[in-house]
Amino acid sequence: MEELTIGRLDGDAEARACAEMMATSDPWIFFGRTFEQCLDRVNNPMGEVWVARENDIARGFIILVLQGAFVGYIQVVCVAADARGGGVGSRLVAFAEERIFRQFPNVFLCVSSINPRARQLYERLGYTLVGELDDYLVRGYSEFLMRKSVGPLAEFRTEAERSPTEQS
Repeated sequence: MEELTIGRLDGDAEARACAEMMATSDPWIFFGRTFEQCLDRVNNPMGEVWVARENDIARGFIILVLQGAFVGYIQVVCVAADARGGGVGSRLVAFAEERIFRQFPNVFLCVSSINPRARQLYERLGYTLVGELDDYLVRGYSEFLMRKSVGPLAEFRTEAERSPTEQS
């Protein structure tokens, strides 16, 4: 694999490529998400979209939500079909964790019951099950809320609040 870089979403063409990647893979196919719905998600200003690129080609992307009830929420992790199993998803999640843990002590994500491989990945990366949301998106299926934490909210200090010796 060539060097993988991660950076902000870059323009409409890349947004459309990410939406296509999402609309043509599970769990979004299973849930009946159209290209237009996926594009709306990618372009939603509430999310930060980060793209993993190899030779300037999007190989995967992640959407983070850094406001609201579950601040530090990984809303979407999507990897191109031909890049799965090559570490792109793990790299995106590690990037998201680094980004989120600078400001917040928790990273949250949901994984569908139809996607046991993704759940295994998140467990391997240190996420624990917080709860199960039955019939959340589709009747008969669950979303599993997972969390990775560096400590309680009351004890957390952002990177800016830490002393220089604590940051190194």
